[in-house]
Amino acid sequence: MTSALVEQVANAVLYEGYILYPYRASSVKNRQRWTFGGLYPRAYSEAQAGSDAWSMQTECLVIGDDAATLDVTVRFLQLLAREVGEPIEPLRELPEDGEPALRLVETLEVGGRVVRAWQEATERVVEAGTLRLGDLLGQARGVQFAFESRRELEPMRGTDGAILGIIRRSRQAIEGAVELATERVGDRLYKLTVRIRNLTSFEPAGHDDRDAALMRSLVSTHTILGVRGGELVSLLDPGEHRDAAAGCENVGTWPVLVGEEGERDTMLSSPIILYDYPQIAPESPGDLFDGTEIDEILTLRILAMTDEEKREMVQIDERARALLERTEALTAEDMIGLHGAVRSLRPLRGAR
Repeated sequence: MTSALVEQVANAVLYEGYILYPYRASSVKNRQRWTFGGLYPRAYSEAQAGSDAWSMQTECLVIGDDAATLDVTVRFLQLLAREVGEPIEPLRELPEDGEPALRLVETLEVGGRVVRAWQEATERVVEAGTLRLGDLLGQARGVQFAFESRRELEPMRGTDGAILGIIRRSRQAIEGAVELATERVGDRLYKLTVRIRNLTSFEPAGHDDRDAALMRSLVSTHTILGVRGGELVSLLDPGEHRDAAAGCENVGTWPVLVGEEGERDTMLSSPIILYDYPQIAPESPGDLFDGTEIDEILTLRILAMTDEEKREMVQIDERARALLERTEALTAEDMIGLHGAVRSLRPLRGAR
């Protein structure tokens, strides 16, 4: 397994749709975020008649014997609510206990820094451990996980050191489980099943609770599967294992081989449809959070923004700020490199 290649692709999946052009909170596209790989609390999902999933399932084939081992990693984003406010009373230090009274605002500027109320995300990783194929036959193994609620305050100080603003970040507790099982479906051939469930408690007040449910959801959920002492079978090109592959049921996700072409020890099960051995374009200057767009087009659009639009963009968070700074630093040579690339050449059938 080439871990660097796997990590690049997995990170692109993790932040796909994190923020979309025109990279401003006021844009309609960025008011309906977190559309990929979302696992909502079960109660909310059932209140929506299942239109928003609370679980996902990956099934794929493994060639090996009972002693072959699996490494299973689940990754997702957990959301944080970011609020900004002004202290009602003069303040030079944050209290050791409790929180100061705040006047919440939509946007706050202190010392040239502008912060807007929005949502952020923190990365979560759940390791299911190393398991033998044989140990999962006939009995599923479950791994429980939980992340506690938390609230943090960040002061925004004026030139004299007084606290003129406060950024408040809060996250809700979430709980879930990863379940693994194997089944023999042929000679030295196993079907591996990985189920991920959101088990977070939630009491929906109505059908418009999406924002509240999102704060208790697993977002951009995906699974990385590794095998040692065996190999994984492509579901896109299963060859002689076509019949067994047809029996694999994937719900809300799709596994593809990742790494260097020809390697068969790692799969990425992604909520975004990919092909085997996906790669990040080598000429791409960095993450634009929108894999369905072309880097050159997005780059030119960013450069064409007005100063006011760019000012609003940097209010989003540090990722948006870094994206803008990176784009504005591109050289003429960098832009030429974005203009086009030939991946492969092959003769047309019947050409002379």
